[in-house]
Amino acid sequence: MFLIFFHLTLDKPISKMRENNPYREDREELKELLRHYQNLKNGRNHPFLEEESFERIIDHFDDKDNLPEALEASELGLEQFPYSSQLMIKKADILLATRKYREALEILEKASIFDSNDIDIYILKTDAYLALDEQPKAVEILEEALRIFDGEDRIDLLFELADVYDDHEEFDKVFDCLKMVLEDEPNNEEALYKICFWTDFTGRNEESIKLHQKIIDEFPFNEIAWFNLAAAFQGLKLYEKAIDAYQYAIAIDEKFDYAYRNMGDAYLRLRKYKDAIEALEKVLELSRPEDVVYEAIGHCFHRLGNYAQARHNYKKAVHLNPDDSKLHYKIATTYMLEEQWSSAIKQLENAMRILRNVPEYNLAMGECKMNLDQFKDAVIYFGNVVRHKPKNVAGWEALIRCLFRANYYEEAMEQSLAAMKITEAKPIFIFYYSAALFFLGKTKEALLQLETAMEKAPKLLKKFVELNPGILQNNQVVDVVARYKKGRKI
Repeated sequence: MFLIFFHLTLDKPISKMRENNPYREDREELKELLRHYQNLKNGRNHPFLEEESFERIIDHFDDKDNLPEALEASELGLEQFPYSSQLMIKKADILLATRKYREALEILEKASIFDSNDIDIYILKTDAYLALDEQPKAVEILEEALRIFDGEDRIDLLFELADVYDDHEEFDKVFDCLKMVLEDEPNNEEALYKICFWTDFTGRNEESIKLHQKIIDEFPFNEIAWFNLAAAFQGLKLYEKAIDAYQYAIAIDEKFDYAYRNMGDAYLRLRKYKDAIEALEKVLELSRPEDVVYEAIGHCFHRLGNYAQARHNYKKAVHLNPDDSKLHYKIATTYMLEEQWSSAIKQLENAMRILRNVPEYNLAMGECKMNLDQFKDAVIYFGNVVRHKPKNVAGWEALIRCLFRANYYEEAMEQSLAAMKITEAKPIFIFYYSAALFFLGKTKEALLQLETAMEKAPKLLKKFVELNPGILQNNQVVDVVARYKKGRKI
């Protein structure tokens, strides 16, 4: 567009260009006006300055951030035009900028006597009261104004009132203001964009659905209204309905990247991972790549069991956000699922360089070390989990299983007792305690503990047997299990 305009202007004669250059004329006119103003200030002869001329001079100094000169110009203007509400409003605006809030309010009161129908008076009064931390008065002023003004002025006032409520954390009232804007002006883009956020924030999804359905009935090709309707359905976890509404938004605007993004999330919640991938890949086509999008795509492939593709996307996410430890952890889990323990360890080391004491990372690292028969290292990592989260059952389980695999039966017994004490005798640790006693040849006590464990949680027998598959060759163990099965019909 700039080049076309540039060539068109060059086609004109130079003299003609000057004649038709309003910006140059305005600039020359302003320079002349400022000369007359300086003559006025210095008591020299000057042409009569109109009220509008003072307004331009004040705006000029205000634009230059020369507030003292702007204030002086407003005062000189009011000497010439003492009943000018416009000059009073401009002076009040300058006073607000210089934090003279009470003075500003005084002059705004005076201005309202001469022109009570100027919306700027109400807006500036609101700003003054807010600056004085008198929010109820600011609200009162705006509510008074809403009874007076209509059309675009009313819309502006509602946005102003919404901002006041936002600043003072009355968030439901922010929603109410935006709802009123849309009831007056259903296609107001600013309100449509804002109300989507406030619907989610306040949880007023049902109201949002009714509001946007009404807008769509009147304006069926309003893609933002369709998007907001979908988001409200999504807020209520009505994912199928949300997807349908997003589809309408995309049909109207095929480059609506936020609709694809949210639709991808909805598909993901429904565990429709292939559809989610398709929607999220569309987001990458339409907007700048983001780590969260690649991470979501990776998660979908992960769930589909395509670990190579999951890794590929997680690594793209890491490239964009290398300091997110959980991304390194997620890459590690894909390697672990393929039993590539050494590769998993490298990724876990990256994660733990960023955040060392995260229990999940230590648990995964312990698992990798254990599967590489590096039992001492594994015990250290599992021990970290237990130390930082002593009531975490998974940490104790992993530690004790590792001790069994390393043939540290005494230690396994002691840790089982410790786990029973801290976790209020979770049945799994009674089974583990029994298993340790069997390995240590303390058969009588082991059988008693097995009976106790079977009484509490017979379904956990499988974990007991996994530690020592040969235990089912022991007739006494078989008798305990059979006796329990007979009595409880399991």
